Amino acid sequence: MRLNNGEGAIISRGDWGFDEAVLGTSFSAEDPPYRPDIVVQANDVSDVVSAVQRAARDGLKISICSGGHSWSQNHIRDGGLLLDLSRLNRIEIDAGARTAIVGPGCLSGDFDAALAKQNLFFPVAHAYTVGMGGFLLQGGFGWNSRMVGVACESVSAVDVVLADGSLVHADETENADIYWAARGSGPGFFGVVVAFHLKLHSRPKFTGMKMQVFRIRHMEDVVRWANSVGPEVSPKVEFQMVFNRKALGIFSHGIEVVTPILADSRREARELVSFIDKSPVKKKASFTLPIIPLSLNRIMKAAEKVIFWPNTRWATDNMWLKNGPVDSLLPKIQHMVDTQPPPPAHTLWMNWNPISSARPDMAFSLESQTYFALYGGQQDKKDAEKHKNWATENARAMEENSIGVQLADENLARRSAPFMARENFEKLEMLRKKYDPDQRFFSYGDAS
Repeated sequence: MRLNNGEGAIISRGDWGFDEAVLGTSFSAEDPPYRPDIVVQANDVSDVVSAVQRAARDGLKISICSGGHSWSQNHIRDGGLLLDLSRLNRIEIDAGARTAIVGPGCLSGDFDAALAKQNLFFPVAHAYTVGMGGFLLQGGFGWNSRMVGVACESVSAVDVVLADGSLVHADETENADIYWAARGSGPGFFGVVVAFHLKLHSRPKFTGMKMQVFRIRHMEDVVRWANSVGPEVSPKVEFQMVFNRKALGIFSHGIEVVTPILADSRREARELVSFIDKSPVKKKASFTLPIIPLSLNRIMKAAEKVIFWPNTRWATDNMWLKNGPVDSLLPKIQHMVDTQPPPPAHTLWMNWNPISSARPDMAFSLESQTYFALYGGQQDKKDAEKHKNWATENARAMEENSIGVQLADENLARRSAPFMARENFEKLEMLRKKYDPDQRFFSYGDAS
């Protein structure tokens, strides 16, 4: 049935186009063996309110999708109502006040492009097509987040449709407990955020990237170096390493050291990444590139093409590594390397080392010096089936080296792990009982 006020639709199981509507909510080509009963493609807030009210009336649970970048496809559930928010993609910028209002379906790249025109900045997601809804709810590990904080710290308020269909505004003084939960609860949030009110920042004057590539045989030396130098790296530098069976330039198994820089000048950028040129492992590198000036938008689009291949079936997992020496971790990384599938599968080591010792009180509450994520993507269905356990099995083998996961790249349906401080999770569950007593909203996937 067509909605009266736009391009969205209400599509029931068995209707023409139903499977396309469900699978169209996911950037992963994986076809899960379950389906909701109804898909509601909302055009505006009133459609969201009507959908939530219908779910309550018909006894349906609700899952939510904004941009569709859930690696685990957490929003595609068995039964219930799937609420597609991709059309709620408004962008309103008040340059003078340095504030913005965005809809959950707004894409990170589109928002960044709009901000760039006004020389403003927000720590959007690293990939262009990530929707702001899921990104902000899970915490938001975005561009320049080591400098300006995780993205949810720049959320000043949210507009939320609750389980009873009511529309409320939540900030530090009004519905403060809802505001607390909306910053870090991810797919476990007990409502539908239809608008995010954001604080904006000054745009870095220079953006660019420096790269260095090693053959995989140097893995142990490179990882030891990365672990030791990480705390000294400027927060203006996003120091990452990508393990890839077809590394850039050498076209064989290697480690790509990727360092985007968001600085005040090109001169400052050169100084900030001088640790690469002075490193004890530099002579083992196959090659080192100079800084290449690139706009953030170009970097985001390039990442989509190089890493997030289309028509790919993804099976991922991740962890926050324990701080300290990596001796006990290295044999496990070696096993990960030995069993790593071909591209687009890859592994990310990200130097996080948060500079903020006092995050605001919010649901988000788990992080460490290093983020480690395994992306087991394959385009061929048989290859995907062959390698579907690679990420989970290697992450499970590293559990004693981990303090938990972040919600962006997790796969809780396959491997349980903590994703926030225990006291925060207990508070979140109390709020869920208060605001969603009938458990109208699906929560986190459970490992079976």
